[in-house]
Amino acid sequence: MIVIGMVLFERMTQLDLTGPLEVFSRMPDTTVHLISKTLAPVQSDGILRIIPDTTFASCPKALTVLFIPGGRGISNILRDQEYLDFIKSRGNSTYITSVCTGSIVLAACGLLRGYKATTHWLSIELLAKFNVETAGARVVIDRNRVTGGGVTSGIDFGLTLASILCGEQCAKTIQLLMEYNPEPPFNSGHPDVAEKSVIKMVMDERVETQRKRLEEIENYILQNS
Repeated sequence: MIVIGMVLFERMTQLDLTGPLEVFSRMPDTTVHLISKTLAPVQSDGILRIIPDTTFASCPKALTVLFIPGGRGISNILRDQEYLDFIKSRGNSTYITSVCTGSIVLAACGLLRGYKATTHWLSIELLAKFNVETAGARVVIDRNRVTGGGVTSGIDFGLTLASILCGEQCAKTIQLLMEYNPEPPFNSGHPDVAEKSVIKMVMDERVETQRKRLEEIENYILQNS
């Protein structure tokens, strides 16, 4: 039996969670726990509210997969010892995983020390602050650490992990059932291919958010060094 624990928190990015969740829900002999402090609905950083089914206290001690999504709410996680302690307590999971800036949370918990990992392209330099070897790939596998890039890469991440846990044929079947055959309307999904004017617009819009997050991470590292 595969047991997957997906950690929920306020202002997480829902697609970071629901992309891989869609894949996991189709895997055979798999139980998925949506974990939070309490069973109260969790507000994403968009419209969707998600209902946990497991608390920190009731979560199984042994997980096949520990999963952390990203989103604006990671800033609060870095200040929430209860979340950090829970994540650290499941550091013995068979696979330690994340999508988007969830890898920053893993790094803050010391779970990416000595591993290569990825995150959203805007936050690669922030992840490197934790002395993590970073890579700009959509999915990075380093032994039992599996990390996905930004937001939509969660589906690629989910299928990759499904192939590890259940075999390539199973993952291919899930991909076909999901009709995951992306043909994006614009060639603008990564700074390697997007127009310079679009990249500048995105970076200009996020400059203050990224500055604040850098400050939060540097403070966290200073306080925990």
